[in-house]
Amino acid sequence: MHQVDSNRLPRHVAIIMDGNGRWARQKLRNRAFGHNEGVNRVRDILRLCLDLGIPCLTLYAFSKENWQRPSSEVRVLWRLLKRFLRSELAELTEKEVRVSHLGDVEDIPVDVLREFRYVIEQTSKFDKLFLNLAINYGGRQEILRAVKLLVQDSLSGKIDLAGLSNDIFSQYLFTNGLPDPDLIIRTSGEYRVSNFLLWQMAYSEIYITNVLWPDFHEAQFMEAIAEFQSRERRFGKTGDQVHCIKSG
Repeated sequence: MHQVDSNRLPRHVAIIMDGNGRWARQKLRNRAFGHNEGVNRVRDILRLCLDLGIPCLTLYAFSKENWQRPSSEVRVLWRLLKRFLRSELAELTEKEVRVSHLGDVEDIPVDVLREFRYVIEQTSKFDKLFLNLAINYGGRQEILRAVKLLVQDSLSGKIDLAGLSNDIFSQYLFTNGLPDPDLIIRTSGEYRVSNFLLWQMAYSEIYITNVLWPDFHEAQFMEAIAEFQSRERRFGKTGDQVHCIKSG
């Protein structure tokens, strides 16, 4: 197990959970079996973030592009989400986890959306850990939505575009009020961001592992955190400038 510095943990970890289907195929099982095992890893990583004291976790659970998958698989994913929300509410409440939704509500099945909204409402006052579920989410779509809302507010006189800044624009995103992700983890070895948090990831550290999501356990998560802590985050500055700031 990798040792990590509890004083240098990322504030916000975002995960592209990939590889459920390939994991199931390796086991000679159907994709639903892989997705079901993937839900178990969500529970594990959520509890680990609580134990470590990581305050914000975002999970890419269903993208806009996932609608292109076979309808039978899409139905399984919605059924698993509804079951997860229902089964985990008691623990989420006990652990004081606030659940939020990143994404559009349109097209989400009515029964799933009802369950989702109920969990969000029941956990809305908690702040021990922010669990953000990116569902029916797309990064480009999020930015376009923000632009439309911004234009509407400009036309109504609520905002002066001459004073537009990164901070103001960020208020129109689903992640308003959340820190940008310090660390983005992608499982299954794919080297792409898949339309995920395109605005927010500007200075995120990206960690890619060949491990498939159902095999991503505590050891793999701790390895990602240790790798994150080994990197020098310069945010456009030189290494010398960063060291000077730290020493000062």
